[in-house]
Amino acid sequence: MTLPPTANEILFGIYPYICLSVLLLGSLVRFDREPYSWKSDSSQILRTAELRWGSNLFHAGVIIVVLGHFFGFLIPEGVITWAMSPVQHQWLAMVVGGISGLIAIIGLSILIHRRLYYRRIRGNSRKWDIAIVLMLWLQLALGLATVPISAQHMATGDFARLVGYVQRIVYFQGGAAPILEGLPWVYKAHILLGFTIFLVSPFTRMVHIWSGVGSLAYLVRPYQLVRRRGGTVNR
Repeated sequence: MTLPPTANEILFGIYPYICLSVLLLGSLVRFDREPYSWKSDSSQILRTAELRWGSNLFHAGVIIVVLGHFFGFLIPEGVITWAMSPVQHQWLAMVVGGISGLIAIIGLSILIHRRLYYRRIRGNSRKWDIAIVLMLWLQLALGLATVPISAQHMATGDFARLVGYVQRIVYFQGGAAPILEGLPWVYKAHILLGFTIFLVSPFTRMVHIWSGVGSLAYLVRPYQLVRRRGGTVNR
């Protein structure tokens, strides 16, 4: 998939920073102006069937996918080459990403069926609730589609180019867009949809992922002291 240089630069060099800026600033504005809308809008009260399996499978799989992307793409190259060869790195990404992505898409498929099939839940859903889960499903499907393509191009260095692209974007190094020239379209579609999900997240229920990240603070916070009348203290 070859794009004109200008279009390639706009889509893969400028658009990612627009999406990331909107994700950060939009989330801050929503938290400040609409704090009571900062929630996942659970529909458990309407129907619990299918929710447990779907939610657990999706969240377990997608957490591993996200952590895999974070560590696999952002760890410095020197650390990776010290621990494993580039081929081993690619195989690890394909196996772990493929299994966790499959678990996540199975769980999300259950949740989508539940949301669209049952009238009470569908009627209680906003358009963005349905749109965002469909976007997530497509993103997982695109990610899974990259696995067999990567397996067929182990010696071409495509995976290393993707790592280089992500690091240039995240570390503000510049010159990221040309790295993707000539890569299969599925990689580019996966990247564009991923940034688009970042773009719309502050305006949807996806904003609650910040709460999940923030909950890590509970691991290091001091004990909460509860004082009773009379001066005794419980932890």
